[in-house]
Amino acid sequence: MAITFHIHHRDGAARAGLLVTPHGEVETPVFMPVGTQATVKGLTPEQLESVGTQILLGNTYHLTLRPGDALIAELGGLHRFMGWDRPILTDSGGFQVFSLASQARITDQGARFRSHIDGALLELTPEKAVEIQENLGSDIAMVLDECPPGAADPALVRDAVRRTLLWADRCKRRHTRRDQAQFAIVQGGTDLGLRAECARELVAMDFPGYALGGFSVGEDPSAMHAALPECAALLPEDKPRYLMGVGRPEDLLAGVAAGVDMFDCVMPTRNGRNALAFTAAGPVRLRNAKHRRDPAPLESGCPCYGCRHVSRAYLHHLFQADEMLGPILLSLHNIAFYLRLMAGARRAVGEGRFGAFAAGCLARWGAPA
Repeated sequence: MAITFHIHHRDGAARAGLLVTPHGEVETPVFMPVGTQATVKGLTPEQLESVGTQILLGNTYHLTLRPGDALIAELGGLHRFMGWDRPILTDSGGFQVFSLASQARITDQGARFRSHIDGALLELTPEKAVEIQENLGSDIAMVLDECPPGAADPALVRDAVRRTLLWADRCKRRHTRRDQAQFAIVQGGTDLGLRAECARELVAMDFPGYALGGFSVGEDPSAMHAALPECAALLPEDKPRYLMGVGRPEDLLAGVAAGVDMFDCVMPTRNGRNALAFTAAGPVRLRNAKHRRDPAPLESGCPCYGCRHVSRAYLHHLFQADEMLGPILLSLHNIAFYLRLMAGARRAVGEGRFGAFAAGCLARWGAPA
C-alpha cells in the first residue's frame, strides 16, 4: 500500500494522526500550500521547509499544459523537477471543470477544454487524469470529479454526483502505480442526502483516502460549516479525510472540529501578494499608513524570515515601492501562520482541549465562535 494512516488522538470528532507516504511522514491535521505549477509562488522549497511545510499540492491541468507531464516524467518526476523531496498531492484537474466551465464541454466521457494559455483543445478524461498524475509521480493522486457551483440547480448537482461516481470507478480501474495512493472525492453540494449517496458508493469502492469537494464554491460559509460534521462522518474513520480548496483560518478550525485531516487553499499566498498578513491577533494590512514608522516585527514568535529580521515599517515600504520581496515575505509568513495554526490544533487535540483552542483563536480574530 502506498500510504498508511494512523489516528493517535481524538477530542470529540477532531483527530490527530500520522500519514505515512513514500516521501515521508505527515502529521495531521495538516495544511498543504498550493504549488499549482510546480512552485508555491515566489517561494523556494528551502523557505517552505524552514517554516515547517510537510506536503505540497500540484495541479494536473496546469502541469499537463506547461511543461507537460511526459517531460516531467522524463526528468525524473515532479519531486525531482521542483526540488521537493517531501510528499506531494496532485489535484486531478476537476476543479478546472468548475472554474473554466465557460471554456469546457462536459460529458460522461470527460471534459474538453480550451487552454487558457493558447486556446488549444485539451481533453481530460478519468483515464487521462490518472495517466498524467502517474507521470507526475505524486504520492497522492485525486480522481477526476465534477464540481458543481454552490448555487447550481438540484438536478445539475445530482447529475454531477452521478458523473463523479462514474469517473471515480474509471480512475480506480486505470490506476497502476503501487507507490501512489488514489483518493476519491465526495460531491453533492449542501444536499446531505446526495452527499451520503455519493459517499456510500465511493466507500464501497475502497479508496485509500477520501476528499470532500464542492465546498467554498459560492455557498454561504455558514452552510458549509453546518454541513461539515455530517459530511465528514460519512467517510471511513480509519482513512484520511481531505477538505478541498477551503482555506479561511476559521474554516480550517471548523473542518478539524468535524474530523477533517487535510486542507489546501491559495488564500495564504494570494493574500500575501496583496499585503494582507494573517496573525494570531487577526489580519494585518501592511499597506496601511499606520505601519510606516512601526519598528515592531509583524508577529513576535513567528519563525518566518520576515518576522525574525525586519519590521512592519520595512514591509510597508516594500509594498509601497512595489518591490517583489514584499509579496515573498508575506506569502512565507502567511504559510507559516497556517502551519502554526495546524500545529496548535494537533497539540490541542492531543491534550483534549481543541474546543477551547478553537474558541480562543476565533475570539482573537474577531470571528464568530
